[in-house]
Amino acid sequence: MKAAVIGTTFIDCKGFSRQEYSPLGRNLGSIQFVHGGVGRNVAENLALLNVPTFFVSSVDRSALGGEVAARLKKSGVDLEFLSHSDSRGMGMWLAILDHCGDLAGSISQMPNLDLLEELIEEKGHGIMEASSHIVLEIDLNSRISGRVAGMAREYGKKLYGIPGNLEVILNNPELLAYTDCFICNDIEAGKIFKTSLEGLEAGDLLRELARFASGSGIPSMVVTLGERGAVYYDSRTSETGYQPVIPTKLVDSSGAGDAFFSGAVMGLINKYSLGEAVAYGTRIASWTIQVEENNCLDLPFRMREEKLFGNIISAGGKGISRTAG
Repeated sequence: MKAAVIGTTFIDCKGFSRQEYSPLGRNLGSIQFVHGGVGRNVAENLALLNVPTFFVSSVDRSALGGEVAARLKKSGVDLEFLSHSDSRGMGMWLAILDHCGDLAGSISQMPNLDLLEELIEEKGHGIMEASSHIVLEIDLNSRISGRVAGMAREYGKKLYGIPGNLEVILNNPELLAYTDCFICNDIEAGKIFKTSLEGLEAGDLLRELARFASGSGIPSMVVTLGERGAVYYDSRTSETGYQPVIPTKLVDSSGAGDAFFSGAVMGLINKYSLGEAVAYGTRIASWTIQVEENNCLDLPFRMREEKLFGNIISAGGKGISRTAG
């Protein structure tokens, strides 16, 4: 069992406002540079969750790029398919967090995706042969996502999708049918469903989710609702449900989505039901939003202390004790 995470690497510049944030005023607080990028965050999370993981991406051939690679390697990520570039191998994200830890504004600078596209063309078949599961940051560009989705289907690999800015998904909605499970938040879901989900209760959201997933040929889908929890639907088993959040002191919400996705994918890779996988995702997200980074680096310790992860620990750090497929 080994997952290949295909996505971006970012360096995040995060500003934490000490008091109520004023967009037009001076705001005292703290500023930190942290490792980020959806793909990078997910790859590190999965490795910390005892899922053997390749990271398929690019980094700069610089001190910062070396630091990113060294940390991933220390966390247990396999960097066989990581490429290096003299410039723009990594993106940057400028984020402002208000005094409650919620995102108040941001600006992104994307990496040069030609580098990742070349990597997929050159080593895509090798990646598929070496991996049991594929995790894709779908909103890279249509060529990368289309190529990866096609190869995953060709090789019979389960594909788990996470969105970015929705540019690729909204222009190529058929890609979602290639996924075994697609996970997004309620704002993203409203745009994808082309209907307003604002103010809907969990039961109504579940009906909208089931309608869209069934009509679009998506095997399973999860929609996170922020502080309201998450809803999920599996068209193959007709399993639907609602998962509440775990009460947590919020420090930084910006890594919550990637953490939730990582925990859910960890469960699915190990053949847990969608509902069980969503419970794992909820717990991982609750731990992650308690820290100022995009990843909770003490996940292994927290897992040992958490009854929910008993099966993982009993497997001796090699994954959940069910047969992986």
